[in-house]
Amino acid sequence: MTSNAHSSRFLRRRPGAAAVALAAATVLLAGCGSSDDSDDPLDGGKADGSSVVVGSNNFAESILLADIYGEALKAKGIKVSYKPNIGSRETTYGLLKNGSITVLPEYNGSLLAYLDAKAQQTSLQGVNAAVKAKLDAKLTLLESSPAEDKDSVTVNAETAKKYDLTASSTLADLKDAAPELVLGGSPEFQTRQQGMLGLESVYGLKFKSFKALDAGGPLTQAALKKNTVQAADVFTTDPTITKEKFVVLQDPKNLFGFANVTPLVYKSGLSQEGVAALNAVSAKLDTKTLLDLDSQVQLENKDPLDVAKAWLKTAGLD
Repeated sequence: MTSNAHSSRFLRRRPGAAAVALAAATVLLAGCGSSDDSDDPLDGGKADGSSVVVGSNNFAESILLADIYGEALKAKGIKVSYKPNIGSRETTYGLLKNGSITVLPEYNGSLLAYLDAKAQQTSLQGVNAAVKAKLDAKLTLLESSPAEDKDSVTVNAETAKKYDLTASSTLADLKDAAPELVLGGSPEFQTRQQGMLGLESVYGLKFKSFKALDAGGPLTQAALKKNTVQAADVFTTDPTITKEKFVVLQDPKNLFGFANVTPLVYKSGLSQEGVAALNAVSAKLDTKTLLDLDSQVQLENKDPLDVAKAWLKTAGLD
């Protein structure tokens, strides 16, 4: 399976995420987040031996996940500081290697595509093993959560009702309906294996037509809402799914690869107690939960730190 979708993942974030992330980061740095945050997320300074530095990339979901990781560590009495909204993987990976960051929310398949663009992604275990084999020796990947933020074929509420599709329906369940449906997505989605080519070869789906829009952004969302397209490529934790009651079809054959939320760690900076705390988070975090948490932050404008604390309490991890 190719990894094209993963290699471009951070170039295709949902609209407004950067603005939300910047606003959330500003709140955190202003004092609504951890009181021991560093002033400059790129200062490169290492934490002292007793402190764990939790970083995040520059989009809302990453900041939220960093808060979840950080607060889970604090609950075990571990001293934590935050470096939110740093930037892209090219920057954060370097900061991890030099020990400026101890923990970073990552997506396993996307990280593998960054480390080895030609790597095949056929199983969760295989992806994680391949990542570990390519990582800098000072880094390691902890246990992956079931939560994934990746491409999907999503239908609008009208289409779901018409064809009796639910959140447990799979892409295979769309086979009979597909010839009556217009599929929307980025122009490249039409010619990718992790797109229309794979939908036909793996699931036997032949759509009525394809409408070129954007990569899960405002054009796609609007077209799906207005029923200009009945199915579209939408990221699995996009809050629009909640807002518009869209239905994401399950991908049991992993056509769209893997994008499991997974902590990436600077090994010498995290105790075994810290490792256990983060693995406990992974055991409880699934895609449905992450979508709900993202929706609270991005639709209800809740502080990500408050959302993180509330979920950890509900999950028994505080």
